[in-house]
Amino acid sequence: MRVEKKFFLAALSLLLAGPALASADPVMDAKIADLQAGWAHVKYEVKGEDAQMAGMEGLVTEAKAVTAAYPGKAEPLIWEAIILSSEAGIKGGMGALSLVKEAKAKLETAEKIDPTALDGSVNTSLGSLYYQVPGFPIGFGSDKKAKAYLEKALAQNPDGIDPNYFYGDFLFQQGEYAKARDVLNHALAAAPRPGREVADAGRRAEINSVMAQLETKMARR
Repeated sequence: MRVEKKFFLAALSLLLAGPALASADPVMDAKIADLQAGWAHVKYEVKGEDAQMAGMEGLVTEAKAVTAAYPGKAEPLIWEAIILSSEAGIKGGMGALSLVKEAKAKLETAEKIDPTALDGSVNTSLGSLYYQVPGFPIGFGSDKKAKAYLEKALAQNPDGIDPNYFYGDFLFQQGEYAKARDVLNHALAAAPRPGREVADAGRRAEINSVMAQLETKMARR
């Protein structure tokens, strides 16, 4: 894998726009909803790298506070990891590695607590990291692990926009263009998520971008 892997440019776009909330703790859900909304705003609406970096750094501080307030809960850990990964994508280069390693550790902890939390977002997020981060000796990336996690995520949430987007993008990176197009079209057909309009619009734009690249590659064959 190359150092200029995609996460250094855009990251977990992480990973995730994020699924709907459905825990038994409405106060925690409200805090996570605030993180989701803040993440979508910074990622898709804030302009300029410096402003985006400042926004993500602020959200990381907020996310760490939520995680600390709810020890033993998977959902705050997942969103802390998502925001850390997005910060890494803005920062780019080798300096981003420490952030994605921290995100990976958070996700692995969440996986031990509840691998089904947030519609299987742990699997989507870990799969995304594994294919976007460089492999040994630079990072921990692994296409084999990425495939396993992303397929597990799809089994948990077969119609979700995020697992289909990341699996489709992974297939595109692997050169499996026809299969990637089918998966990405399925992502575009995902039902809108109430309250997640900004995230959905941003994700669809990312899907369409990959689709355009994919069609170009297929036309050259």
